[in-house]
Amino acid sequence: MRACVVTRPAATATLRSVRVRGALRAAVSQGIHGLSLRTPGGRWTGLDTDIARAVAAAALGDPEAVDWRPVKADDRLAALEAGRADLTVCNLTWTMGREAARRVLFAGITCYDGEGFLVRADAGFTGPADLAGHRLAVHRGCTTAVNLDAWYGPRGLSVEPVAYDDPAEALAAYADGSCAAYVLDRTALAGARAGLPSPRDHHILPVSISREPMAAAVHETDPYWFRLVRWVLQLLLAAEYETPGAAARRANPHGPAVGLDERWADRVLAAVGTYADVYERNLGAASGLDVPRGLNRLWTAGGLHYPVPLH
Repeated sequence: MRACVVTRPAATATLRSVRVRGALRAAVSQGIHGLSLRTPGGRWTGLDTDIARAVAAAALGDPEAVDWRPVKADDRLAALEAGRADLTVCNLTWTMGREAARRVLFAGITCYDGEGFLVRADAGFTGPADLAGHRLAVHRGCTTAVNLDAWYGPRGLSVEPVAYDDPAEALAAYADGSCAAYVLDRTALAGARAGLPSPRDHHILPVSISREPMAAAVHETDPYWFRLVRWVLQLLLAAEYETPGAAARRANPHGPAVGLDERWADRVLAAVGTYADVYERNLGAASGLDVPRGLNRLWTAGGLHYPVPLH
């Protein structure tokens, strides 16, 4: 029996603008291997960029119809609020403070992560406490400084966070010895480590000092666009759990209710695959980073991802 669906106006504000423009404006990082990084050939790659491609495939029928907007960490939400981006997928942590204070909504978690430390293998650091009193490279506009204070303060310890606008600047300050460690989400640190001249001379401490659920964000004024982005994310997870064919058959009929047609799910999965495909391609063994899925496994495999039913 065909599912009962509600048809809403196809041309809601953001979706109409995206279609008139012919491109999705996606705010991404200025360059983090595994999440959003521009290759020498000009193509943007990474988990975050594949999420943007999935949304473009659903909304425009073309996963490459994306206008990439690399932004500084402290401009990720401002780009949405100012109307310079339709979607932010930029290693951005979902917090109550951000959603309460800014005119944005988080549409869903793209990657569960935690704040970590990249250090030199020969420095003798075995845990965060060993870094007390040292200068640490961080990104300006991130939650890192707050996380460091929350971890070190109660222990009677302190560090000196040194903020940089650009990921490359932060990594360079660590690489040249100006800072004893580079502090960032552990997934992003895996990419940073891979970009160093001798990755084996550096390692990521086996400790996370915070919870960092990275998420896709949209402007709060368009609930229809919010709904569209949220269900694109849920489709990727459901397709891993149910198989792509089963997930598409359940999701396609609901397309008109979110401003799409009845082939939208087919396009998304053809463009980027399931969440497992996206993760493996950008962060798993196939990427060269080999970041264990850990919390990013489905709940059936001990992770936290639990896809919402598509029926």
